[in-house]
Amino acid sequence: MRKPAELRTAITAAVPDLQRNPDKLRLSVEEGRVVATGGKTISFEYHYTLTLLVIDFADSADAITVPVLAWLRENQAELFNNPDKRPEGFRFETDILNHDSVDLLMRLPLTERVIVKVEGTRYAITHAAEPVDPYDDPSGWKLPTP
Repeated sequence: MRKPAELRTAITAAVPDLQRNPDKLRLSVEEGRVVATGGKTISFEYHYTLTLLVIDFADSADAITVPVLAWLRENQAELFNNPDKRPEGFRFETDILNHDSVDLLMRLPLTERVIVKVEGTRYAITHAAEPVDPYDDPSGWKLPTP
């Protein structure tokens, strides 16, 4: 699975407090399933809930939510594009520790497509890129790369 590490990198890059204190960000995978595609190969999909926990966070929840949304827009676009998935696509809980900080827990339903082919005497395994929506305009949500 690649998405948890990719999301960690994206959030850490966007949130200065997590750059200084990377141990405040914890990720775990829950409810994981392997779904066979039923094709001629043994290609499959990972389906899982990624739980993201930011502990003792003193900034606004927006500082975490916005980079997560930008990452999801690019890496799990059906949470935006499919009206049936929007209401359940991004869940969160907050534990208010005091007037200055919170623990923020987010649950994200993610999928990853894995392509498996036989090459000689071994399996060639690649992770498929996410589909690109040709009508999407990233200028409205994606930060420019430095």
